[in-house]
Amino acid sequence: MGSAVLTALHELGGTLVAPVRTFVHRFPKDVKQPIISGIDADTDWTEVLSGIDVVVHCAARVHIMSESCLNPLSEFRKVNLDGTLALARQAAEMGVRRFVFVSTIKVNGELSREGVAFRHDDRPNPEDDYGLSKAEAEAALKELSSKTGMEVVVIRPPLVYGPGVKGNFARLISLAGSGIPLPFGAMKNARSFVALENLIDLIVLCIKHPKAAGEVFLVSDGESISTPSLIRKIAAAMGKRCWLIPFPEQIFRIGFILFGKQAVMDRLFGSLEVDITHTKDTLGWSPSVTLEQGLSRTVRKPGVDC
Repeated sequence: MGSAVLTALHELGGTLVAPVRTFVHRFPKDVKQPIISGIDADTDWTEVLSGIDVVVHCAARVHIMSESCLNPLSEFRKVNLDGTLALARQAAEMGVRRFVFVSTIKVNGELSREGVAFRHDDRPNPEDDYGLSKAEAEAALKELSSKTGMEVVVIRPPLVYGPGVKGNFARLISLAGSGIPLPFGAMKNARSFVALENLIDLIVLCIKHPKAAGEVFLVSDGESISTPSLIRKIAAAMGKRCWLIPFPEQIFRIGFILFGKQAVMDRLFGSLEVDITHTKDTLGWSPSVTLEQGLSRTVRKPGVDC
């Protein structure tokens, strides 16, 4: 996502600094690329922050399906909490005006109740280590802002998709294009997603909009969709036929629980809806890309943006 954000910002002009670990990124020649060793409490951001007015922080240790370390929460905190706070503190000290923090909807929770979408002002309810580390970072940034005056903007996206998307969404694309009958026809959940273009559009707006300061914004494509409807739309975008069998959901649930795959089951059957009314009303923003357009670009264009 970082490279896609950089591309959008480069089109606007101005001085851009993109910290990297190695010079393997194909950024425009006028983008400064200071090398950093990593993101933690001890990272020195002096070279990165010199002369900078706004920081967009979208790097993170992300949710890992097959966690192998003994203390995952500690590892998440090293990057997502301690690393973020170190960057923000140094930014405030060097006169940065605004800090845009890309968080996650997992701060709100893993699943929304039927017919009740997550809101920007819900009490945080993270249920995994990744979400908890992000929630803690948000709280620390809010406190830092109150002490230093540096403006903080928080954006909480749900699953982001676009060219190069990986993980479960990539697997869903593969399944939708396989032509194999899929037993998902009986699902009646509702989930929100956000196209990479829509997320970047909001990030760019939050850099400069005067009403963004101090706010938390949820973002999505502006509509919710069930898993079977999403599969059908993906197949249609690929020009494929899709066969969905209405297999009883309860049988699925029992099977996933028996094999210890509760989290996978929740992502398949559970609902996760977000309410972007506050974002639209505060910023005058609306998604520029529809779900259908986003899916079409995702399945037709190769890339590594997400």
